[in-house]
Amino acid sequence: MYEIKDKVILVTGGAAGIGAGVVKSFAEERAKHVAIIDVDVTNGTALEKELNNKYGSDKTKFYKCDVTSQDLHDIYDEIVKSYGYIDVVINNAGIMNDSPRLYEKEIAINLTALVTSSLKAFNLMRKDYGGKGGTIVNISSIVALIPGRVLPIYSATKSAVLQFSYSLGDEMHYKRSQVRVITMCFGCTHTSLFSPEKLEAFDKETTDYTMRAVSGGGSLPFQKPESAVRGLVEAFKKGKPGSTWLVSADRQAEDITANIKKSFEILSQGVYTPNTNS
Repeated sequence: MYEIKDKVILVTGGAAGIGAGVVKSFAEERAKHVAIIDVDVTNGTALEKELNNKYGSDKTKFYKCDVTSQDLHDIYDEIVKSYGYIDVVINNAGIMNDSPRLYEKEIAINLTALVTSSLKAFNLMRKDYGGKGGTIVNISSIVALIPGRVLPIYSATKSAVLQFSYSLGDEMHYKRSQVRVITMCFGCTHTSLFSPEKLEAFDKETTDYTMRAVSGGGSLPFQKPESAVRGLVEAFKKGKPGSTWLVSADRQAEDITANIKKSFEILSQGVYTPNTNS
């Protein structure tokens, strides 16, 4: 069982939605300090004020940050200078918009910035480089587990997050670094990502189809943000290094690492030896 108490924690995309819920949960569980990283100044500063009034003046701090910029590196350095270390990083920032005007930003936020933040955290925490170990939690999605026909670009970023995190969390890296990497695959969750103002596919026809499916319930069940937050906290406390967790349809968090391993075994048939199943 891993503890949150007395840890210094950084949460990207922490001003609203699932990220804000995670910040609140970690503050409630007596983290030493929770850094709220986001571009949303209004919600970020309000959350900082709320939690500091409740738990103490230095429990949280909001940092305005575009995770795709140098800001991310500067804020890491500022937190380390102020608190001496970062024990936990939750890479939660993301957008869901495949439109021609935003898909490059989507890739930059969902994948490139997540990789940058993960490597920054990994090299800070790793014991073989003088660190004390730590935990990185990366947010993937159920679209990494199913065909993502309506949002192929978003699905590609989340599939890449799953592959990256699964590989970075491998035992060969953990045994020398003592940095635990966990992947979360959230089901459809009632957040602003699904609002008409933010959700867009790569063309009008697919956007219209997606919005009809979302508004009509579709085949994928939605869950409350609180369920996603509760699942992430459980995975943090119980998750083994390199594990992948599913939180969907308001169910408890489920360790699906065995399924991921099995899927790679199937996909790799024929790569190392002739595929006798074809």
